[in-house]
Amino acid sequence: MLPVNTVPLLPCICARVITMRDPLGHYGSVTLHLHLRAAGVSLVLHSTDDRLPSIVHWGPDLGADLDVPSLVRGLSPASTSASADTGVRFSLVAQESEAYTGRPGLTGSRGAVGWSPRFRVLTVEESADGATIEATDDQIQVSVRTTIGLDPYGVLLLRHSLRNDGAEPYTVRELAAVLPVPGVVGELLDLAGRWALERQPQRRPTSVGTWLRELRHGRTGFEAPLVTVAGTPGFGNRHGEVWGIHLGWSGNARTWYDQTPDGQRSLGAAELLGPAGLVLAPGGTYETPQLYGSWSDTGLDGLADRLHDHVRARPSHPSTPRPVVFNTWEAVYFDQSLEALTALADRAARVGAERFVLDDGWFLGRRDDTAGLGDWEVDPEVWPQGLTPLIDHVLGLGMDFGLWVEPEMVNPDSELLRAHPDWALAVAGHEPITWRHQLVLDLSRPAVFDHLLNRLDALLSDHRIAYVKWDHNRDLMDAGGVDGQEALHDNVLAVYRLLDSLRARHPGVEIESCSSGGGRVDLGILARTDRVWGSDSIDAVDRQAIQRWTSLLLPPELVGSHVGAPRAHTTERVLDLPFRGATALFGSLGIEWDVSRATEDELAALSGVVAAYRELRPLLHSGRVVHADLPGPCLLHGVVARDGRSAVFCYAQLASSPTPLPGPVRLPGLRADVRYLVENLVPPAPSTEPVPPRWLPEPLTLPGRALASAGLALPVLKPAQAVLVTLKDTGVH
Repeated sequence: MLPVNTVPLLPCICARVITMRDPLGHYGSVTLHLHLRAAGVSLVLHSTDDRLPSIVHWGPDLGADLDVPSLVRGLSPASTSASADTGVRFSLVAQESEAYTGRPGLTGSRGAVGWSPRFRVLTVEESADGATIEATDDQIQVSVRTTIGLDPYGVLLLRHSLRNDGAEPYTVRELAAVLPVPGVVGELLDLAGRWALERQPQRRPTSVGTWLRELRHGRTGFEAPLVTVAGTPGFGNRHGEVWGIHLGWSGNARTWYDQTPDGQRSLGAAELLGPAGLVLAPGGTYETPQLYGSWSDTGLDGLADRLHDHVRARPSHPSTPRPVVFNTWEAVYFDQSLEALTALADRAARVGAERFVLDDGWFLGRRDDTAGLGDWEVDPEVWPQGLTPLIDHVLGLGMDFGLWVEPEMVNPDSELLRAHPDWALAVAGHEPITWRHQLVLDLSRPAVFDHLLNRLDALLSDHRIAYVKWDHNRDLMDAGGVDGQEALHDNVLAVYRLLDSLRARHPGVEIESCSSGGGRVDLGILARTDRVWGSDSIDAVDRQAIQRWTSLLLPPELVGSHVGAPRAHTTERVLDLPFRGATALFGSLGIEWDVSRATEDELAALSGVVAAYRELRPLLHSGRVVHADLPGPCLLHGVVARDGRSAVFCYAQLASSPTPLPGPVRLPGLRADVRYLVENLVPPAPSTEPVPPRWLPEPLTLPGRALASAGLALPVLKPAQAVLVTLKDTGVH
């Protein structure tokens, strides 16, 4: 992790020698030495012939005075009798024609030929943070354009674009972004999961062969790896050297770790194209999704810290405080009326909500989940005066108004599908697969795209809507499009275009990506949305782990985290309000609870959670996320201000422990030279609910050095209890 006071070193190119093909088209000697440095990271590319360069180093900063040729000579492997005489190359698009036996960077062909390209460099264009390298294979008649670089926070960015330069179609089956990792790696970590229990960690030792994850849901999926990490054996939250990758794509994908018998190790990812691949017409191009790479020598927190900095630096990142959201789903489900919802809005405003979101059930024919999807008009039977009276009431209470939609889906029982039965994705001759009584619209059809854009544009133009909860409640399976072609690739791109077009027309409207909860969480969808819904489960025990592992990629302000009812909707587990509130604080806070049934004590306690969030929000949504390495069923996580002068920590007991006394726990991420005022932020609780035993009744003052090294003795907790600790600089040094 970067030291708290360190300003990231802007990317710079410290070494370069480039010669390219001459004007007559003859290949000459191409020497490429590129050394990029940023924020403690070095990326070194090298080539001494006209082939695509190799990455010879991605990891710790090697200094401004690095002699790249000497480094290359020092890293050149010895040849063996079991390898090609010319040696093995692992270039930016690794190929069998370079004697590489791992997963190839490009798989494709022109009919039965053209399957083994040998690219030659044409041009190298330098930028402030990297380079774009164009290479071609004149025989196969395809060109590849690779953009690679480091951002100011040391995040590696890699993307390829392939062009068909021939007169006949060329079929791409896979174009991958692959990054080498060194021989010190010995363990892998990625994430898996299911609906309502997304992003659960799994670890395994590395070995010769390929560890391959395939996602075939047409969306990112509940079990998506999110970030695939290779690291030194035993790496943890705060220790070990790790390399991680994330693919910014919202459809089918492959992610892998590959290790060949000759010692080549790599992490790679690619869009998983359909069975027939992607056919490029003459002049046609295919661009890979963006690959993000993060290295750290301080464990997973350091890796995540770089990614958080990258995400927060995006121009589209939310720049205003994340409002407290009240969402109506678990309060009323489909039972909507103006009277009930205005009363609910009154209570939402009373506890401090800043945004009121009307969920599923407001449009034509929508009494349950079997009908109505696709008919995006306000139902006059439920809302005889339209939505305006509710919106006016919400705005009058000082909240803004949000609305739920699921534009990509359609119920068979809908006016839209009755009028256009061919608009749903389906394979000719197959009975379409319904899922939650719905089908998927083929957004790649211009008529479908235009219809949805116009309907959503009208909704936003006719109503004062500040927020759209964009849901996506099923996988895309047997997804045939026009002429029976597999249509997943085109539909992902169409969703991106639809969101981009809608935002261009309504730039002030925020959009949440919800996909049966956490089924579409990736930087592709977040390039055009303002937060994700972390999971349909707001059971706070499960959410502790879900939110922890979501934070491997995303900072807290992008992850919706709500306080639910005492009995969890998805698990039926009953949890106390102090624990539910302490869990929900570490995200983009919301409420998903029928507060019309809450007692006065519960409302007062909930108001206290909201007030604490508002006070801590500037810290929570700008600081560095940290996690302690603790054994057993307990978690210690927190957020430390970027200047290190304040922090908030949550210590949560998730289950019974064989050792009830936790002992002193070290608080990570603090500044050694700062003296902190340490206080117990007592979670508000209704008088009828148990709370953790009174602990730290008086504040204490300790230097960061002591808190990080000797630790703090935390209280004995029962399962599903938590304590919150705040630290503030006393100003005394």
